[in-house]
Amino acid sequence: MLDNLADLHKLCFPHKPWGADEFADLKKSGCEIIASQNGFIVYRAVADEAEIITIGVHPDARRTGIGIALIGVMEADLKKQGIKHIFLEVAEDNAPARGLYEQCGFVVVGRRPKYYDGIDAIMMKKDI
Repeated sequence: MLDNLADLHKLCFPHKPWGADEFADLKKSGCEIIASQNGFIVYRAVADEAEIITIGVHPDARRTGIGIALIGVMEADLKKQGIKHIFLEVAEDNAPARGLYEQCGFVVVGRRPKYYDGIDAIMMKKDI
């Protein structure tokens, strides 16, 4: 499974692909992974908060609802755990991801200057 995730990650993020080892390390650190053939989401819950570590959708399957579905499945799992808030960071220039998060109800709560190789990170939050 982790090799398949690594292959999908490479398609989603060819400039900085993660290998199976990175996914294994995330699992060991307490992250949860929800994956399908065309998408995945990695997140971590602590106390009553959760953080989306990454989400990816195969380039050929983007804008088909997979990202929204992954976030929905994650939210359902987090609600069962008593999680109240979900946080994430996204590069300011990543308009497609920002649009997805806004469509799912996330709002901007802060900024980290030059966080991603000189590009600001937008911090977003959703109460669930």
